[in-house]
Amino acid sequence: MTFEAAKSTRTWVTGLGVAAPTGLGVDAYWSATLAGHGAIGRVTRFDPSPYPSRLAGEIKGFAAEEHLPSRLLPQTDRMTRIALVSADWAFTDAGVVPEELPDYDVGVITASHSGGFEFGQNELRALWSKGGKYVSAYQSFAWFYAVNSGQISIRNGLRGPSSVVVSDQAGGLDAVAQARRQIRKGTPMVISGAVDASICPWGWVAQLTSGRLSVSDDPERAYLPFDDRAGGHVPGEGGALLVLENAEHALERGAPHVYGEIAGHASTVDPRPGSDRTPTLQNAIELALADAGLGPGDIGVVFADAAAVPDLDRVEAEAITKVFGPHGVPVTAPKTTTGRLYSGAAPLDLAAAFLSLRDGVVPPTTGSTLSSRYEIDLVTGAPRPAALRSALVLARGQGGFNSAMVLRAVDRSQL
Repeated sequence: MTFEAAKSTRTWVTGLGVAAPTGLGVDAYWSATLAGHGAIGRVTRFDPSPYPSRLAGEIKGFAAEEHLPSRLLPQTDRMTRIALVSADWAFTDAGVVPEELPDYDVGVITASHSGGFEFGQNELRALWSKGGKYVSAYQSFAWFYAVNSGQISIRNGLRGPSSVVVSDQAGGLDAVAQARRQIRKGTPMVISGAVDASICPWGWVAQLTSGRLSVSDDPERAYLPFDDRAGGHVPGEGGALLVLENAEHALERGAPHVYGEIAGHASTVDPRPGSDRTPTLQNAIELALADAGLGPGDIGVVFADAAAVPDLDRVEAEAITKVFGPHGVPVTAPKTTTGRLYSGAAPLDLAAAFLSLRDGVVPPTTGSTLSSRYEIDLVTGAPRPAALRSALVLARGQGGFNSAMVLRAVDRSQL
């Protein structure tokens, strides 16, 4: 790649901010992921005894008051506090002080699955137990889906394009894709991704209505995608924020890291339930590859959505097999160690995929034993060394959302 070629509308990722149940920060998360260390355990943020599902991937050791000014704490939900700190980490990793950049040069686009559930729950409790005058004025925005984008924008003085994408658990990839569009339109930098945190009674009963939560009490057996024992997923909290940047802008300022390129993306929506039409995840994969200008043989690893619901696992395995052939590409789902982080899950997978490209290794899917029904090459047990140049990340949301994103390594020595 020449300098002139890089001075196009290519979108590079130059900063990562990670908050996961298995680790706060890129290094802690990545070390735990490669080691297969899990963080799934019995819920501690409330008493889960009355509920059929009692396990979660909780973030431990996060003290918002150590990172944020005290004035922000009464007006923010837990998910927003984690998102604000993750954004700080991402900008620091990118070597960027946003306030020092020209006005309108930096935007923020996040995804949300449920908004600030715990904040809303506490205010509803105040309303019904004490009366309306005890409800915080901050309820007007702290619960809202767009609040993370708004608070990150305000805290960092970002005046570029700002929005939120809501497409359930596919939203994390769709938000990054929207950020890529804005960079192609001329915005030099956008921080994007998602953080969700709704492990509270109100959030819990909402998640239970999906019918997709595991009811196992054994952390080692509760979340087993592509396994004959699969019986649903374990919810988690956290996610990742990524600094996306126009390649020319990154080169000119001497960005300390270039994790890789957002090379392709596509999203589809499945036909309504009961229709005789087929699911469309395969279409999303093929369209994302076409957008990247790559073929199936160029992809070195697939980070699966990994629903751990047998019918959904079958659909995903069949889509991967039809595109790449039987056992045609390594497939992994490191989210078995964290639980599914809802809209935060896919951005965390993006971070893991970029780190895989950097280090030449595929992290394992911990706990699962591949069912003989699926013809995929599921990486289990231990990390697998691999010379990786491109990766595919998949995400799906309830209601039929499918999203596929292709990442490509950038060799700065050849620029």
